[in-house]
This record gives sequence, structure tokens and C-alpha cells, in this order.
Amino acid sequence: MPSLGRILAIAVAALLGLATLPAHAADHVLRIGVQKYGTLVILRERGTLEPALQKLGWTVRWTEFPGGPQLLEALNVGELDFGITGDAPPVFAQAAGAPLLYVAAEPAAPTGEAILVPQGSPLKTLADLKGKRVALNKGSNVHFLLVQALKSAGLTPQDIEPVYLAPADARAAFEQGAVDAWVIWDPYLAAAQAATQARVLADATGLATNRQFFLATKEFAEGSPAVIKLLLEQVLATDAWAKAHQPETVAILAPSLKLPLPVLQTAVARLGYGAGPITPQIAADQQRIADTFFALKLIPSPVAIRDVLWAPPS
Repeated sequence: MPSLGRILAIAVAALLGLATLPAHAADHVLRIGVQKYGTLVILRERGTLEPALQKLGWTVRWTEFPGGPQLLEALNVGELDFGITGDAPPVFAQAAGAPLLYVAAEPAAPTGEAILVPQGSPLKTLADLKGKRVALNKGSNVHFLLVQALKSAGLTPQDIEPVYLAPADARAAFEQGAVDAWVIWDPYLAAAQAATQARVLADATGLATNRQFFLATKEFAEGSPAVIKLLLEQVLATDAWAKAHQPETVAILAPSLKLPLPVLQTAVARLGYGAGPITPQIAADQQRIADTFFALKLIPSPVAIRDVLWAPPS
């Protein structure tokens, strides 16, 4: 029978052995934030990421958010590692001190967001928005579209009455006539057009790029570059598959989105496919958004987009 000293020695050795394992080695969990639509949702529904991550010793946990600002708030407080948003939310998040990095971007998709008015609305031009109640998700990609649309008509944000609502609440307000216009993105845009015969006052063509950005916390991107590399490979493969298989993509998205197939067909056709690195032009476009928001006092201080671009390890 082993002595008490021998038993204690074995116990200590076991504890020391455990102590040499990497922190959280038993549960490397990649926490991804998605919205109701887009490449990451297609990736989630196809289920190809999980087996690829398993080879690296990781699992994944998906969390869904109603919009980019809510997703980035979760990233800011440490509840997420990686996510996707439109172009405006990262600017607001960076201005608020969020520890984020841009790691990739989808191509521009200007027809995937628009300013809607009811079918019978007397509003015919962007200039007609003066003095009107306009619903939008504050800090989302459509915030910049609205600013640019007003500017193109010689107006400023002070010339309208913004009504800040999440998409579901905004649609209810729009249908009830509580707002005069609604600035929204796909698939909510396609759904509202189909269900209410809403009229597009203007989409983002010539006004905003409407890109989707893949973002990560600085800690995660710098600490787990192999996982970021795998994620981007999966995103590229998903984009290529979805672009070539749009009917199948619609079928995949339909159960979770609970939208009619024709609505999804419209939205899927307007997606930007083909994620890539943040080019100097993309960074310049983002800087223009940041500078515009600062000039309008929508963010408290200027931000430099170049400071938050992920550099893959060489």
C-alpha cells in the first residue's frame, strides 16, 4: 500500500501536469456573432465550419443579433470573438474604444439597402424627407446611407426627425404609419417590399458602398491567427458556393429566416460575394464614413481606420 507521502507526491505531480496545459485547453470555444442574414449565416447552416475547427481543437458557439451595433457591443464587452456587420457599426464601436480589428470585407452591395416609403406616400424625392420622421437602426450600415442621401438633397440630419428602432419595431412603425420613411437593409428590405409594396425612394447606388465586414477582437485575432485563417478560408468557400448555388442558398436560409422564397431570392441575388482583404480603397471608404460621422458630431472624436486593420502573420 503506498505511503501517505507517495499519495501526496502523485497528487502534486498530477496537479502540476494539469497546470502545464494551455488555459481552456479542454474548451477552445470560438464565439461568433451573426445577424439574421449573410455569409456567416449560410456558413452556420451548412455546418462546414465545425468539422474544420475540430481539427484545430476548437468548437464554435453562434449567437444571433438584430443588428450590427448590438453585435459589436457584445464583442466590446468580451462576449464574442468574431462577427460580421455593415460598414457603419465598426466606426461607432472604434470611437467608443472597442478592441476590434477589421480582418476582411465583402464586395460592395449598394442595392442591398434602401430608403423605403409607403406605396401611396406623397414623398417623391429625397428632398421631400425634410421635416419627416425616418426610422433606422442607430449606428447601423443604413445610418451612413441616410446621411449621404440627405446630403445629396441639400439636407442635413437636423432637417429630419430620426426614429431609432431595431428592424422588427421599425417595420411595425412603418406599416402603422408612425414614420414617414424607413432606411433598411436586406433581407428586411426585400421582405418589406414584398409584403407592403413599399416604394424605394433611393437605394445606396452612388451614395454608399454597403459592405459587410468581418471583425474580431484584437486579443483573439492576435492570439489565434490560425483560427482566423481557417475562418476566412471557410468564408471564401461559402461565398463561392452560395454565388454558384443561389436556389440552394435560398432553401438553406428559408427555415431560419421564415421568409417567403421569392423574398429570399431577391435578397440573395443582391448579396456581395467574394470576401477579401481590406484594401487601401476599402480602408479609405471606411475613413470617409468615420470622418463624416465625426464632422456631424455623431462620434465624439476622430478615428483612424488604419489603426484597426488586422495584419496576417507573415
